Amino acid sequence: MSMNNPFDSAAFNMASLTDAINILPNNYGRVGQLRLFRPKPVRFRTIAIEENNGILNLLSTQTPGSPGTVGSRGKRKLRSFNIPHIPHDDVVLPEEVQGIRAFGAEDQVKELSEVIADHLQAMRDKHAITLEHLRIGALKGIILDADGSELVNLYDEFEIAPKTISFALGTAGTNVKKKCLDVKRHIEKNLRGEFMNGIHALVSPEFFDALTSHANVKEAYERWQEGRALREDMRNGFAFGGIVFEEYNAEASDPDGNVRRFIAQDEGHCFPIGTAQTFKNYFAPGDFNEAVNTLGRPIYAKQESRKFERGTDIHTQSNPLPLCLRPGVLVKLTA
Repeated sequence: MSMNNPFDSAAFNMASLTDAINILPNNYGRVGQLRLFRPKPVRFRTIAIEENNGILNLLSTQTPGSPGTVGSRGKRKLRSFNIPHIPHDDVVLPEEVQGIRAFGAEDQVKELSEVIADHLQAMRDKHAITLEHLRIGALKGIILDADGSELVNLYDEFEIAPKTISFALGTAGTNVKKKCLDVKRHIEKNLRGEFMNGIHALVSPEFFDALTSHANVKEAYERWQEGRALREDMRNGFAFGGIVFEEYNAEASDPDGNVRRFIAQDEGHCFPIGTAQTFKNYFAPGDFNEAVNTLGRPIYAKQESRKFERGTDIHTQSNPLPLCLRPGVLVKLTA
């Protein structure tokens, strides 16, 4: 370890920092808490996906020189997706480590680790809200970049018409329970051999208020409140007509400072939960020499001394692509 750069310790190499940032708590992400998306590490930055009767299957990778996967004739279609690359950098300035420079001191690495951990946590939080945004896009069928531009449109890619059901909550006589049954029947029809243990809807605050104050829902909501409202925040899930409606009001600022809502006003998005193969989160390896031909990890972290040792740069990156492999099960709700 260099006397001038205590960060040369093995505690701060890529493997150690990557382990550390992946262990840090994830402070953002209701969709992550729902455990919808199963992590699927891959070895390449592009994945090939085959559609067969509306179901999408990831094709296995082959060693160089192996014969290619044979596509069956008929209704199968092959498409490739580039996995987004999301880098984020920060810097540890010399004044942050001032006073803990005693060379060879036993607690030096520990204290430096705490400085690094503070930076890594802030960086992980930004990656977490970014991943939440991508996953919400996958639940809508249209994955957007931070600036609102399209990364993946599953409906266009697989020529599937988006399903939208208007709940007509502004009309007092609307049969809301029948609307819920329409959603359930559509999802059940499009599971195509998959199973589920429930249906969940993430809805805007405006949709939630309109739903729970509707004439045909209000009585059921009040009964639900009597049993549970004293114990928990009712917005975390109100079951009606076989669907759990949850208010979801996440938002974040884009690179230009504009605040973007993850779910638009008066809208909601419905999807099955408890599935096995419908939602996957692919993670590609980082673009480092050490990561070549390895399975991707959710986040990578690496540090390097600045020129003239005027601080230490921290580089983090994530290479995630969350997908819904049965886009037909996604239903957009409007109030």
